[in-house]
Amino acid sequence: MPRIYDDKYPNGFIEVDHINGYLLPGPDIFVYPRPTPFFRVPHMIKGSQPTDDGNLLLTPEERDELIIKNPYAEKFIRPFVGSKEFIRRIERYCLWLVDCTPDELRKMPLVYQRAKNVREFRLKSKSAQTRKDADKPMLFQGIRQPTTDYLLVPSVSSERRRYIPIGWMDANTIVSNLAFAVPDADLFLFGVLTSSVHMAWVKLVAGRLRNDYRYSNTICYNAFPFPLFYADEWKPRVEKTAQKILDARANYPNASYADLYDEVSMPYDLRKAHEENDLAVLSFYGRLKPEMSEMEMQVALLYMYDALLEHFGEKDDYE
Repeated sequence: MPRIYDDKYPNGFIEVDHINGYLLPGPDIFVYPRPTPFFRVPHMIKGSQPTDDGNLLLTPEERDELIIKNPYAEKFIRPFVGSKEFIRRIERYCLWLVDCTPDELRKMPLVYQRAKNVREFRLKSKSAQTRKDADKPMLFQGIRQPTTDYLLVPSVSSERRRYIPIGWMDANTIVSNLAFAVPDADLFLFGVLTSSVHMAWVKLVAGRLRNDYRYSNTICYNAFPFPLFYADEWKPRVEKTAQKILDARANYPNASYADLYDEVSMPYDLRKAHEENDLAVLSFYGRLKPEMSEMEMQVALLYMYDALLEHFGEKDDYE
């Protein structure tokens, strides 16, 4: 009989009838990327990609020096955040020249030189599209910046964290292609994404970068079996527990997410808020129970995914 080994079992293993491709005692179901979610939840998009050889990005010191030498440039400097900056509270900036006119650019010699460097860098690329984009050296190559406040989800997070830290950013902060953004996200969605249910799914289907989780919007988010009762009358409980998570974080204004979500330094009130949120999210799923192991939850989620796939098929948009 096949065995699944893990130190958490009394004998170091359990015997099962069958082991699937995810090394679970469950059905042979495989999760594939999807262009859109199963339900009408807000779309998750990848952030903007500079492809600039660092010329459009600024450290705090470079920002200050640039403003001293070219004061006019200050209006085009925006906060810039990817996974690392978000989790570790690293201050970083970028030149966001979307609305910069040619005459304005020429008023800023140092910015002009940076744009020139971008053009030269892109012209040397092996990619035909990147060489073509050398004709717009002032701009990020891929612009996908939300126009409203958004929920940021890191694309890479340590497997040592019980939860992937996520949180809201204002529309003025440019999100990089090393993170994902969910415009129009609400407290309910925040509560679901930061729950043990979603984390069980992420651990099952996410890629890996060394030992870190490599989050994907097409498979971790779009293919995720969201609660079937995604309706207003069911949401207040999760909204309440989600807000408690935000309130607990606010008690530690100088702590980074790396500090808050370390298993040793995680404050008790934040841990308690997450535990309450986990129970609230679980209540939306009829077949998921608090006493389930993570493996049992993953098997149940695979069955839910398979049922959704069979019901909805491969359509791009769903009610």
